Amino acid sequence: MDIDLVFKIAAIGIIVAVLNQLLIRSGREDQAMMTTLAGLVVVLSMLVQQISELFVTIKSLFAL
Repeated sequence: MDIDLVFKIAAIGIIVAVLNQLLIRSGREDQAMMTTLAGLVVVLSMLVQQISELFVTIKSLFAL
């Protein structure tokens, strides 16, 4: 697992937080919620790929 993944997740979190605050202050709470959900989906998809690679590595390590 690279440290790049942590930086990518942090960058997505910062961008989503800024967009969320901008949209809430402009009175668009529904779009702010959708932005937050989109950021969550992107981060979860990145994590699912890494977890999948972890399971493949564990499977090959124990020759299952």
